[in-house]
Amino acid sequence: MEKTFAPAAIESRIRDAWEEAQAFRAGRPERAGASPYSIVIPPPNVTGSLHMGHALNNTLQDILVRYRRMKGDDVLWQPGTDHAGIATQMVVERQLMERQEHRRELGREKFVERVWEWKAESGGKIVEQLKRLGASCDWSRERFTLDEGLSRAVVKVFVQLYRDGLLYKDKRLVNWDPALHTAISDLEVLQQEVKGHLWRFKYPIVDDSGKETGEFIVVATTRPETMLGDTAVAVHPEDERYTALVGKRVRLPLVGRLIPIVADEYSDPEKGTGAVKITPAHDFNDFEVGKRHGLRLVNVLDPQAQMTLAANADFHEGVDPSPELAATASTLDGLDRFAARKRVVEMMEERELLDGLDDHKHMVPHGDRSGAVLEPRLTDQWYVDAKTLAQPALKAVRDGRTTFVPKNWEKTYFEWLENIQPWCVSRQLWWGHRIPAWYDEDGNAYVEETEEAALAAARSKRGDGVTLTRDEDVLDTWFSSALWPFSTLGWPEKTPELARYYPTSALVTGFDIIFFWVARMMMMGLYFMDEVPFRDVYIHALVRDEKGAKMSKSKGNVIDPLHLIDEYGADALRFTLAAMAAQGRDIKLSTQRVEGYRNFATKLWNASRFAEINGCARVEYYDPRANTITLNRWIVGEAARTIAEVSAAIEAYRFNDAANAVYRFVWSVFCDWYVELAKPLLQGADGADKDETRATTAYVLDQIYALLHPFMPFLTEELWAIKGADGPKRETMLALAAWPALEGLEDADAESEIGWVVDLISEVRSLRAEMNLTSETELLLIGADDALKARTERWDETIRKLARLSHFGFAEAAPKSSAQIIVRGGVAAMPLEGVIDLGAERTRLAKEIGKLEGELKKLDAKLANEGFLAKAEEEVIDEHRERREETAARVEKLNAALLRLS
Repeated sequence: MEKTFAPAAIESRIRDAWEEAQAFRAGRPERAGASPYSIVIPPPNVTGSLHMGHALNNTLQDILVRYRRMKGDDVLWQPGTDHAGIATQMVVERQLMERQEHRRELGREKFVERVWEWKAESGGKIVEQLKRLGASCDWSRERFTLDEGLSRAVVKVFVQLYRDGLLYKDKRLVNWDPALHTAISDLEVLQQEVKGHLWRFKYPIVDDSGKETGEFIVVATTRPETMLGDTAVAVHPEDERYTALVGKRVRLPLVGRLIPIVADEYSDPEKGTGAVKITPAHDFNDFEVGKRHGLRLVNVLDPQAQMTLAANADFHEGVDPSPELAATASTLDGLDRFAARKRVVEMMEERELLDGLDDHKHMVPHGDRSGAVLEPRLTDQWYVDAKTLAQPALKAVRDGRTTFVPKNWEKTYFEWLENIQPWCVSRQLWWGHRIPAWYDEDGNAYVEETEEAALAAARSKRGDGVTLTRDEDVLDTWFSSALWPFSTLGWPEKTPELARYYPTSALVTGFDIIFFWVARMMMMGLYFMDEVPFRDVYIHALVRDEKGAKMSKSKGNVIDPLHLIDEYGADALRFTLAAMAAQGRDIKLSTQRVEGYRNFATKLWNASRFAEINGCARVEYYDPRANTITLNRWIVGEAARTIAEVSAAIEAYRFNDAANAVYRFVWSVFCDWYVELAKPLLQGADGADKDETRATTAYVLDQIYALLHPFMPFLTEELWAIKGADGPKRETMLALAAWPALEGLEDADAESEIGWVVDLISEVRSLRAEMNLTSETELLLIGADDALKARTERWDETIRKLARLSHFGFAEAAPKSSAQIIVRGGVAAMPLEGVIDLGAERTRLAKEIGKLEGELKKLDAKLANEGFLAKAEEEVIDEHRERREETAARVEKLNAALLRLS
C-alpha cells in the first residue's frame, strides 16, 4: 500500500473500472430472480452544475442503491436530465444577446437548433459531475425529457387528458413574466417585500344622468397605472361610511368611463380608505370580485408590461370620445408600467384628484427565473383539472400506499392538494414539448397525437379545404417531469422494464418540490398507471453554511461541492453529508467537518496499512465462529452488532445514525481499541494466537470495507482490491459484493470482558483529564471478586500502559481522599492524597460550574423571550439552542467530577 491515501489518484480509475464492469446496470443476468429495487433520479436541469443540494440528494440515493445492490436486489437507479424550458431558453438567449442577436431574428426552428447544439456541447456537464460524486446510476439508461420516447409519452398524456375532459383551454388571469413573455405557475412566483406607496385618488360621483355631483369617493391603491382598466369601486357591505353610495356610479378619471360602486366583502374597512378600485384584468382578487358582479375586463398592458391604449378596443368600449381620453392615450401609450405609474400620479395631481400618499410596505410577486416583477395577465392558456386528479393522490397517502419520511411532510402535501387550483400547463416559449393542438381558420382546436390525425379530424368536420395552424406554445417543464417514473421505463409501450421496476421503491427529494414534482408524479402515476409511482418519499432538508445561514451568491457563503471533492475527495464530502443528514434538520456544513471525515478515511487507510505491515492476510476458510481468543471474538461480535445497527438505520432512512454507527465502529472500536489491544498478539512470537489475530484483523477489515462502501465507495473499492491481492481471489468487485451478514456472532462473554477493559481505561482517562492529572497515578478496584481479579491479572499490563497507572491493585474500601469511578457496576478508586490539592480542586470545579450555570440562565432567558424568537434569524436561534445544549452537558460533566471528590 502507498503510505498515504490520495483520493485524486484513485477516483477516476475506480469510476472507469465500475463502468467497464457495467457494475450498475439493472437486470444483470445473475439477478434475474432477485427482488427489484428502483429509484428515479430527480432529473437535474440540463443547464445545471453540481451544487450542494444535488450533492446531498444524490449521496443519499446512492447510499440506498449501493446498500440494496449489496443486499442482492436487482437495482435500477434511473438517471437523466430535464430540458428545463425557461432556464435553458434563458441561457441560450443570453448567449445570443452577447453576439447582439435575438431569437426572433433567428426564427423558431433555427433557435431550437441552437439550443440543441448548446445541449450537446455543455448540457451534460452535470452528469459527469454526478459521476465524480460516485453516483452509481445505470448510466446506460440515461434519459432526457425531450428524448423521442419521452416526447411520445407527453403527447399521449396531453391528448388523453383532453379527451377525458381533464385538460382544457380557458381565458383566465395568469402570472405573466414580462421579461420572458410567458405565463408561469404559482409555484414559480417569489413574493418579496418592497417599500412602496399607497396613493389615495378621488373618483367623482355622478348622478343618474351621468353628471358629476361635486362629491368624491376616495380609493387607495399601490398601482396607479392600472386604474385605466378599472371597472368598479368596491366597499364593504357593512361599512356605514359608504352604505348610501352602493349602487351609484363614478366617472373614472383620465378616461371618462362610468363604473359602479359595488358592495363586496373583499374590501377591508380597516385598510386604506375602505374603498378599493377593481381592475379585474390586472389583479387576481379583483378578477374574482369581477366574476361575482359581472364586471367587464379591460386589459391596459401589453406582453412587455407597456401601456396599450390607442388601439385597444376594450379600453375605448363604452367611453365617449373626448379630448381628455385622447390626451391620456397619447401621453401614456407605449410607456413602461413604472414610467406610466409616475405619469398617472402626475396627471391626477394636475387635476387635483390626488388626495395624498403614504409610505407602504407590501409584497410584490417576482419571477423566480428572471427576477422581473410579474403581472397578472388575462390570456388564453391550457389548464389541467388538478383538483380531480388530486383526489386519488390524496387517498393514496392517507391509505399508506405511499409514505412520507419524515411523516410531518404529509401535512404539507395534504394542505396543498386539498386547496389545489387548475394547473396552467402552457408556456409562451420555443424550447420544450410543443402542444399537440391545431386550429382551423375559425379558431376551433383539434387535439391529436399527430398533425395528420388533426387534419383528418378537421376534414371530417369542415371538409377537405380546411387548413390548420399549430399551437405556438410549449408545455410547462413539470408536465413532462410528472411522467418521469413511468415514461423513463418505456411507457406508453408495455416494456419489461415497466413491468419490473414500476412502481419505484423510493423517491429522495427536497421539500421545495413536493408541489412542483412529487404531487404531480402522484397524480399522473395513479391516473395513467393505476398505481402510485413510489412507495416511500424521503424528504431531506437544506444544506446551510456553518452558521446555519442559507447559502446564496449574494451572501458569498456558497460552498462548491466540486472544490471540496478536489481538496478532500468525494468520499469525505459524501460521508459528511450523510453523517449530518438527520431527519427534519438542516445541515450546517463547514469545510472543517469535511476535513475531519477526510481524516477518518486516512485513519482507515493507516489501519489497513498497519494490518498489511503486520502480515494480516485473508485466510480462505477462516471461520469467525472458531475464534478462541476473547479479543477476536469481541471484535467480530462488535462488527455483527454494528452491521445490524447500520442496516436498520439505512432501511429507516436514518442516514446520520447509519453513518455515525459505522464511524464509531471503525474509528473507536476497531482502530483505537482492537488494533491497540491486538498489538501484543500481532507483534509477538509466531503461533496459533498470532495467526488467528492476523486472520481476524483481515476479516474484520473486509466487513468494514463492505459496511462503509455505500458511504465511501472510492476508498473502500480501492482497499477491497488491495487487500484482495493476498489470500483467496475475490469473486467480485466491492460494488457487487454481498452486504456483511454476521448474525449470531455477538459474544456476550467476550463483550463483558473487553467492554470492561475499554470502559475502565476510558473512565480513568476522563478522570485524569477532569483533574488535570499529568503524572502516573494509582488505581484500586474496590471489593473485587475472584473473577474480576483474574480478569485484572490478564489485562494488568495493558490497562496500566493505556491508562497511565503507576499501580493497579485491589482494596476492600476506598481510601480517604480518593476519586471514585463506576465501571459496569463495579467501583474503582484513584487515591489523590498528595497528588492534587483536593480543596483547591473542589473550589476550581465549583467556580467553573457556577460560571457555566450563569451562562445557562442567560441562554434559557433568551430562548424563553418571545420577542427574541420572533425577530431573530432562524440560524441565530439554532446557535443559541446548540450553545445551551453544550453548556448543559459541560455542567453535568463537571458536577460528576465534583461528586467524585465529595
